[in-house]
Amino acid sequence: MAKIEPKTDVFVITEMTQPAGKEDKCPMVKRRRCAFEHYLQPCLAELLGTSLFVFVGCASVIGNEGNHGNIQPAVAHGLALAVLVVVLGQISGGHFNPAVSLCVYLCGGMEFPLLVPYILVQMFGGMTGAGLAKAIFPSIKYVNTHGGVFTVDPAALGETVLAEVVMTLFLTTVVSMGAINSKTSSPWAPISIGLTVTANILSGGVVSGGCMNPARAFGPAVAAGHWCHHWIFWVGPLCGALITAIFTRVFLGDLKTRLILKCQ
Repeated sequence: MAKIEPKTDVFVITEMTQPAGKEDKCPMVKRRRCAFEHYLQPCLAELLGTSLFVFVGCASVIGNEGNHGNIQPAVAHGLALAVLVVVLGQISGGHFNPAVSLCVYLCGGMEFPLLVPYILVQMFGGMTGAGLAKAIFPSIKYVNTHGGVFTVDPAALGETVLAEVVMTLFLTTVVSMGAINSKTSSPWAPISIGLTVTANILSGGVVSGGCMNPARAFGPAVAAGHWCHHWIFWVGPLCGALITAIFTRVFLGDLKTRLILKCQ
C-alpha cells in the first residue's frame, strides 16, 4: 500500500507514516507511535463518539416524553452525528455504527484488523452513552420512555425489519458514495450523513424508531434490561449494509472499488 500523510479521509482508514524528513531516530518509538495512531487512537475516537451519539439519542427520546412526533429525536440524532463525524472523522473515520463499519470494510475503506475492535468499542460506547442518560434523567421519565429503547409492534415484525433495511441502505449508500468512493466523494459528506439520519427518523421512526445502528439499540437495551425483539436492530441494519456493499462493489463504485465491468 502506498504511503500517505498521517491523517485519513472521513470514513476511510489507511496506513499512517511520518512525513518525509521527520522520521524518528528510534525505530521502537516510531513503531509505538504508528501503532497508537493506527489502532488505539481510532478505537478511542470510536468509543468516545459512539458514547456521545448514543447519549444524545437516548436523551432526546427521554426528553421528548409526552410529546407526539419524531422531530426532536430526528434533529438531535442527525445534528449529533454530523458534528461527531466532522470532529472525529479524521482520526477514526467517524463510523459510530457497526453496520457502517461493516459496509466501509466491504467497500474497501478500512482494514480487517480494525473491524472487530471497532464493533466492540462501539458496543461499549453504546452502553456508556445509555448509562449516562440513565444517570442524568429522573427515574420516572426514564421508565416511561424505556430509556430510549426501540420498541416494536409484535404484529408488524416484517414491516419493522424491512424499514430498518431500507433506512440503513439509504444511510450506508450516503456513506459509501459520499465518503469512500473517490469518484463521488464530497466534503459535504458529514452534513449529508447527519441529514440522512434525520430524514430516516422523520419518515420511518413511526415504524421502527429509525435505529439504523446496532450500537444505538444495544446500549439502551443493556441499561434498561429491555430485549424484546432486539434482533431486529441487528438483522435490519446489517442487511442494509450488505446490500449497499454489493451495489457499490458491483455497479456504483469507481474503478478501484468496482469488482466487475471495468473499462479496459
